[in-house]
Amino acid sequence: MSKLTIAKFGGSAIGIDGEGIPQIIKRIKEIQKNGKLVVVCSAPLTIVDGKKKSLTDVVLGIGSNVVNGNSFDFSTIEKSYSKILEYLSGESKKLGKETIDGFLKNSKDAIDLASSKKEFLDEIRSKALAFSGEVLMSHVLNLILKNNEIKSDTISLEDWPIITDNNIESTNFLFSESVSRMGKLEQILDENDVICVGGFIGKTKDGIITTYERGGSDRTAADLGILFHKKYDTVIDLEKDSSVVSADPKIVKNDLERVNELSYNEARLAGMFGMKIVDPIAIKEILENGVEIPLTITNMKSPEMITKIQRKPDDKSGHPLKIVTGKKNCAILRIESEMIRDLLVSLEKDKRYSEFIVLSPFTKDGIEFSRILFLDGDYVKRNEKYILSFDALATVAYERGVVTLIGDEMWRVQQIASKASSKIGDAGLNILNMDAQEETSRIIIVIEDVEDSVAKAIESIHSERLKIKFI
Repeated sequence: MSKLTIAKFGGSAIGIDGEGIPQIIKRIKEIQKNGKLVVVCSAPLTIVDGKKKSLTDVVLGIGSNVVNGNSFDFSTIEKSYSKILEYLSGESKKLGKETIDGFLKNSKDAIDLASSKKEFLDEIRSKALAFSGEVLMSHVLNLILKNNEIKSDTISLEDWPIITDNNIESTNFLFSESVSRMGKLEQILDENDVICVGGFIGKTKDGIITTYERGGSDRTAADLGILFHKKYDTVIDLEKDSSVVSADPKIVKNDLERVNELSYNEARLAGMFGMKIVDPIAIKEILENGVEIPLTITNMKSPEMITKIQRKPDDKSGHPLKIVTGKKNCAILRIESEMIRDLLVSLEKDKRYSEFIVLSPFTKDGIEFSRILFLDGDYVKRNEKYILSFDALATVAYERGVVTLIGDEMWRVQQIASKASSKIGDAGLNILNMDAQEETSRIIIVIEDVEDSVAKAIESIHSERLKIKFI
C-alpha cells in the first residue's frame, strides 16, 4: 500500500502575510519524498492594531460591522495577499493575482449581501470566509508550489470532497456522502505528487458552503485521513511551531518537558481543556468512524522534534502525568440526575455538541444531582433557555476556571490528587470542585475564574510535576 501524508499547515505555520511559506515549501519537499502528499491550508495571519490576527477573524469582524450599518474595507486582506504574491514570479504571479482578485470579489459579494440583508449568517458567512481564507490560500499555495517545480494541483469548490450536514456554521462531517464525492480528488492525487485543500470548509449534498467551528482545519485533515485510509497507508501530520510540551509555554516557562507520545484519549482531553495540540473533534471523528490513523505533531523548524498520537502509545516509560493544562470561561450546570439523560441525548443528537464533561454526582436532601462542566461559558449563555428547559430547578454557575491533569497512566503517581490540591492551596486559590477518576485519565480541579487564577494554578501544579514519584 502506497504511503500518503496529510499535512496541515495552520495559520501560525503560514505566518504573518505568508512569511512562513519558504519553510512550508522546504517541509513539503521533504515530506513528499516518502510518498503522496495532501496539504491542508488554514487562513494566513496578518497584523491588525499591532496584534496577530487570522484573516478569518478579520472577515468575521467585517461581517459584524456591515450588519450594524457600517461600510467595509477589504484593504487589510488585500494587502496580506499582495505580500503573499511576492512568492510568485512571471506568469504565475499574474495568474495568482487573477485568482486572488476573483476569490476576493466573491467574498466581497457575500459581504454586500450581508449588508443589504442586515445579517451575517449561514451561507453568506460561509462564502465570505471560504473565498477570503482557507480555500483561496490553497489555490495560491498550489501556484507557489508549481512555481517551485513541485507537481501540484488543487481541488475546486465545485468538486469539494468534504460533505457535511445542513448545520451551516458549525457543521458535521458525513462519511458515506463524502466517499461518493471522492472521484475527482482521487484522480488529481493520482496525477500529481501534492494536492492543496482548504481546511475548515465543507459543502452540503445540495452544494451549500458550510464551515466547521474554530480549529476546523484539523478536522479537515482528519476527515481526509478517514476517506483515504483504505487506499493508502495514511498518516496525518500537523505542522506547528513546536512539538507538544507538558504545559502551555505561554503560561509555564520553567521545567517544561517534551511529550513524545500521546494516546487518542490524552490528546482529545488536552485539546478540550485548552492545549492547542489537535482539535478534539478531529480525534472524535476518527474514533466514530472506526479507523486508526497515526497523527504526528511536528515542529516544522526542527522536524526531528515530533509528538506521536495513536490509539495506544508504544512507549509507557515516560512521566505518567503528561500534561497540566487549563481553561477559563467555563460553566457548571447542576441538574437532577433523573433529568440529565434527555439533555445529554439532545446535546449529542440535536446540537451535535460535545464540549462538556459529566462530573461525579452528589446527593442533597435525598435527591441525587448531576453536574455538567461546560468548557465554553459563552455557549451556555447563548443556549441557557434551551439547557434549563430540561429541568426548571437546574442552576448554572458561570465564571469557573478549570485546571486539568492528563495522563492515561496517572494511577502510577503516588498521592497525585492530594499533591495537586495542596499546590493550589499554596498559591492562595480556593478549590470549588475536584473530580478525579482513574478510568478517565484526568483529574479536574474547578476554581473561580478571576484574573490570572487559572494560569497561577497551572504553574503551581506543574512546578511539582518533576518532584513527584511514580511506580
